[in-house]
Amino acid sequence: MKAALVYLLISLCFVAFVLFSNQPHRLKFKVHRNVHPGRRLIVRKLKIARDAKHENVAFDPLVAGLERKREDKAWEKEHFVQKQTQWAKDQASGQIHESAPHPESQPEPSEWDYHDPEDFLNDEDHFNVSSRILALFPLIDSHPPDGRISLEELRDWHLQASLAEADHRTTREIENYDTNHDGLISFTEYLPGLASEDPANHSMDDDESGFWKGQFDAADEDGDGLLNATEFNNFLHPQDSHNPKLHQWLRKQEIRDHDHDNDGKLSFTEFEGNLYESIKTHDEEDASHSSTNLHSSPGYGGYARQRFSELDENKDGYLTEDELTPIMDILHPGEAYYATQQAKHLMEEADKNKDGHLTIEEMLEDPYIFYNTAYAYEDYEEYHHEEL
Repeated sequence: MKAALVYLLISLCFVAFVLFSNQPHRLKFKVHRNVHPGRRLIVRKLKIARDAKHENVAFDPLVAGLERKREDKAWEKEHFVQKQTQWAKDQASGQIHESAPHPESQPEPSEWDYHDPEDFLNDEDHFNVSSRILALFPLIDSHPPDGRISLEELRDWHLQASLAEADHRTTREIENYDTNHDGLISFTEYLPGLASEDPANHSMDDDESGFWKGQFDAADEDGDGLLNATEFNNFLHPQDSHNPKLHQWLRKQEIRDHDHDNDGKLSFTEFEGNLYESIKTHDEEDASHSSTNLHSSPGYGGYARQRFSELDENKDGYLTEDELTPIMDILHPGEAYYATQQAKHLMEEADKNKDGHLTIEEMLEDPYIFYNTAYAYEDYEEYHHEEL
C-alpha cells in the first residue's frame, strides 16, 4: 500500500514537471512596452544653467521625479568638475582647501545609474499612462472636486509643480554657495570676486557688480546682508517673487538697459528701437485675435506708437520705471505665465466637446497628450500625424 502511494506521488510529480516544462513562457517575466511610434516616453535632460530656455514642467509627478534625479546628477557632475578645477588653481597658488576632494572620492554611481528609467516608463506592467491619469485626476480636480477639471485647476496643478521644481533648484544652489554651512547666503559667498571689491563701486552703472549687488540687496527683505532660503529663491527667480523691491529692481534694470542718453527714462525712440522688440510678438498676437486688423494699422512703428501711448500715463512723451509695470509680465514671464500656457494647450488638445473642462473620459481618450513633455519630439510628431 505504501509502495503504491509512493509510485502515485512520483507519477504526479512527473506529470506536473512535463506540463510546466512545456510552457517556457511561464518561466519568463512578461513585459509589455509602449513601442508604438510616437509613444516612446523619455526622461528629458533638462538644462541646468540659469539662463537656459524655459522647459515646461512634467504633468506627472512621477516623471518629474525621474527628471529631477537626472538633472541633479548632471548638476553634481558639473559642480564637482568646477570645484575641482578651482581647488587645483588655488593649490597651485599656495591656497589649501581641507575639504577639497580627490577624484577617487567622487561618489560611486548609485543603483539608479544602472537602470534606464525610460525602460520603466515604457513598461506597461509598471507604468501605465491610463492608470496614472485615473490616479492623478482627483488630485487635480480640487476646487471644487466636481468630477471635471477646469482650466484654472489645470493651471494650478502645473504652477504648483513648477514652483516645487524652483524650490528644489534653490536648495541645490544653497548647497553650492553656502560655504560656511549656516543656511544663509552672503554676497561674498555668492560672488566672492565682486564682493571683495570696493562696495562704493557697486552701482547700477557697473555692468556686473552693480547688477548682482542691486538684485541681492532687493532680495534681502530684512536687510541683514544675508539671504535665507526664501530670499535666495526670490533672488534666483525675481519674476515669481512677491517682493515689490525685486519687481522695482527689474523695472529699473529695463530702463538702464535701454536708456541710451542716461536721463532715467525712455523716449519713444529708445522704446521702439530696443524694448518693443521684446513685446511686439505678444502685441501682434493680441491684434490678430481682436477686431483690429494689424495689417491696416500704420505698420510696425504705428503699433509701437500705440503701445507707447498706452504706457505713457502722464503723456509727457517718456516712460518711467513705474509706467513699465503693465508689460513686465511680458518682458519677464514667470512660472504662472508658463503654467497658464501649458494648461491652455492641454485643454485645447483634450477638451473634445469644447466646454472648457476635462472629464476623466476625455483625458483617457488620449492620455498620451498629457505626457507630451516626455516624448521624443520626432516620435511625438509622427504619432499625431498618424492619428490625423
